[in-house]
Amino acid sequence: QVQLVESGGGLVQAGGSLRLSCAASGSILSIYDMGWYRQAPGKQRELVATITSGGRTNYGDSVKGRFTISRDNAKNTVYLQMNSLEPEDTAVYYCNAEVRNSATWALLDYRGQGTQVTVSS
Repeated sequence: QVQLVESGGGLVQAGGSLRLSCAASGSILSIYDMGWYRQAPGKQRELVATITSGGRTNYGDSVKGRFTISRDNAKNTVYLQMNSLEPEDTAVYYCNAEVRNSATWALLDYRGQGTQVTVSS
């Protein structure tokens, strides 16, 4: 089994910053792509950012220039630095990882339980 645990969410004023972390643990042979998605009430899930094991990044248009994704492969952890936050960034943020399971060799996508980010105006 593989678990993803997010942390770092909270309440912040517009213009402020937050840093999210997501640590993967369990039966991990290797981790490929990792990423962050978000979902606001009444809206569809939205890509925030992804990062490959080699460090290549991709961002959703709404966060380009404000958010930065990074990862520490030794710690199986992905981060999301969020700057210049806007009320429209309010959502539950989910971590996602593509993991090769060390017990079954299956390649599966795993998702964390989510962390709430609320930006007040």
